[in-house]
Amino acid sequence: MIGESVRRDVGNPMVDLNGRVAVVTGGSEGIGRAIAAALAREGASVMLTSRSRERAEATARELDGEHPGTVRGWPCDVRDMAQCESLIEATLDAFGALHILVNNAGVGIFKPIQEMTVEEYRVQVDTNLNGVFHCTKAALDALREAEDAWVLNVGSLASRNSFGRGVGYNASKFGLLGMTEAMMLDLRYEGIRTAILMPGSVNTDFSDHGDRAWAIQPEDLGETILQLLSYPRHTLVSRVEVRPSMPPRS
Repeated sequence: MIGESVRRDVGNPMVDLNGRVAVVTGGSEGIGRAIAAALAREGASVMLTSRSRERAEATARELDGEHPGTVRGWPCDVRDMAQCESLIEATLDAFGALHILVNNAGVGIFKPIQEMTVEEYRVQVDTNLNGVFHCTKAALDALREAEDAWVLNVGSLASRNSFGRGVGYNASKFGLLGMTEAMMLDLRYEGIRTAILMPGSVNTDFSDHGDRAWAIQPEDLGETILQLLSYPRHTLVSRVEVRPSMPPRS
């Protein structure tokens, strides 16, 4: 029955992910780690990545200690298509399937265009935009075979709102919004739902802005991903904007 696995706890909708397999790129810290933890808590098997094998495996050990047998780590630089293909192969070898791809790996270098180098610009576009293409392309065959598959891209409110010193970051995140919406139209009739999560200020080490207790917590975004996954199969929320409820007054 459509939506049968959804638990309708009032004010706290979750989804039973037992038997489902997820990949979370950039999953060793911050938003990615919180998403991986939320997925594992609800029963999913999770392959998380970092460019560093040591960080990926260390985080996987920590999360697997809380949910034994469910979390593994794999090194992957999403800028490299071959590494993305190896990631999906390793996931299928480990867990036998892939149902959920969370494209979270990202980088931000905040400088005005006068100071930003060509390499600094390229690394943001190659990671934040091209990396999503690479991982999604590599995962498509596995996702087509899965029941109720998802591609969830982690963007930013910077996908719609430009800011000074954001020439590379804005370019990559504006592009990611357009890419996600086009992917959604391409994949919806293949049984793959596609959505973009667009958070505002998040309390991570991604950028240094001092005390961030007022900001979105990474765990909040893990819960948001679970809510997206809880929707019945005939429903697609394709874009979710998340803001701090009470940011400092400007």
